Amino acid sequence: MSLAPPDPDAARAWLREASRPHRRRLALVAAVAVADVLPAIALAAGLALGVSALAGGDAAGVALGAALALAGFLGRGLLQPVALGLGAQAAAGAKNHLRTGLISALVSSGQAGAANVTQAIEGVEALDGYWSRYAAARAAASASPLIVIATVALASPVAAGILAATLIPFVAGMALAGTAAAAESRRQFEAMERLSGLFLDRIRALPAILSFQAEERTVHEVATASHELAVRTQKVLRIAFLSSGVLEFFSALSVALVAVYCGFNLLRLLPFPAPEQLDLARAFFALALAPEVYAPIRRLAAAYHDRQAAEAAAPSLGAGREEAVDRPRAAALRYPPSIAFAQARVVYGGRPVLDGFDLTLRPGETVALVGASGSGKTTILKLLLGLAPLTGGRIDIDGCDLVRFGDLSASIGWAGQDPVVMAGTLAENIDLGRTGASRDAIAAAAATAGLALDLDRRLDERGGGLSGGERRRLGLARALLKDAPIFLLDEPTANLDAESEAALLPALRRACQGRTCLIATHSAALAAIADRQVRL
Repeated sequence: MSLAPPDPDAARAWLREASRPHRRRLALVAAVAVADVLPAIALAAGLALGVSALAGGDAAGVALGAALALAGFLGRGLLQPVALGLGAQAAAGAKNHLRTGLISALVSSGQAGAANVTQAIEGVEALDGYWSRYAAARAAASASPLIVIATVALASPVAAGILAATLIPFVAGMALAGTAAAAESRRQFEAMERLSGLFLDRIRALPAILSFQAEERTVHEVATASHELAVRTQKVLRIAFLSSGVLEFFSALSVALVAVYCGFNLLRLLPFPAPEQLDLARAFFALALAPEVYAPIRRLAAAYHDRQAAEAAAPSLGAGREEAVDRPRAAALRYPPSIAFAQARVVYGGRPVLDGFDLTLRPGETVALVGASGSGKTTILKLLLGLAPLTGGRIDIDGCDLVRFGDLSASIGWAGQDPVVMAGTLAENIDLGRTGASRDAIAAAAATAGLALDLDRRLDERGGGLSGGERRRLGLARALLKDAPIFLLDEPTANLDAESEAALLPALRRACQGRTCLIATHSAALAAIADRQVRL
């Protein structure tokens, strides 16, 4: 898919491209929506036949007309829920596919900011109606009126001509209203993005806001953004009401003209010579079908805001969805590899975080990365984990380019500053490093990490009851259980006092033995266990 669409035409092209993987399911939904016109024709034909037979005293004709009308009524009642269910399924599959790709791109690029989070949630959700309702309604509105007009023409060509003539100015009026509504919908979605991003950023920065006593300023900013969104929403609704008025006017006009023509034709009171002479059955059939010309267009108008919302969301989704590189998962390494960074470069938001970085690790070597906060230590680890974008340069694993080598996650043991704790036993939490490990293997990993706790001890999702050092030992035990040939340790002793750090160092030293290991740290004591140190 392309990046941000610069205009409405490009937004529509982006939506078509996003729909392409699901075109078969969407085509089925559209076919069912178009097929809804068939029971409507049967219902009108049954009513016309029944009324005509009733007027002529034909009991068999009345029964046949009633049966045909009932079949049409039941057919329509069955088709509409089927179309809605298929549309919902198609939309769910398309949204899941798009959101998975978007989140994958955000994770691999490390750009999970407030605006991007909004795109992945509200932005993708804004496409639901486009796929579940609008796509099918558009197909029905394009084909069904023509089918109805052609069917009416079999009974009354003049009535069909009246319906076609009123349809032309209606389409022009709806096109003008739709153009204005699309522009306002884009502005509304931009206002919603700004409000969502602002609110999320202010929640994250709440301690700083309270510390600097900026509550009133923050409240004013949120209120201003909320007011802007309300104004944009009112403008969208104003145009929606206008387009609805245009639809109802032409719908009522066409039905009224057909009714007048059919009535005067039956009474032989037309002020001009008619090219046809209608009977009751043909006149009733044409009049019963006349509202069906605008019925699918009404449904399209009701779903038109779904298209506007989708086109408004498309530019942001396109801009946020940088294509994730689908790297093949490499087979797990059996021996510690060599790792070489050559002029590695990482850029976030136009600013280089890492530029021209060179480093070569020999197989089984432990290297400590030291330097000030923001110097790029964690970014280097994320490059190997696939969580940061390599903007320039290359990374080689045993002489093979990492891009071609594939996903390294199966060969990496990771221990960070704040390991995730899940509700469950200590053994179950350690087992996250290698699901399905034996009890003995879990106990050995815990012992090597120096985690002297009962493996059946229950933990909550906050890790309640574990000290900072015990949490870090838990993360180390997971990495040890995985028994990976590459170890990446991100500040494993951060925020520990000197005594706790000293107690954890022997376990870290044992963990690094026989593995290619990178340690990001500020601690001189931790850096001292490495074979060499690299200052950034």
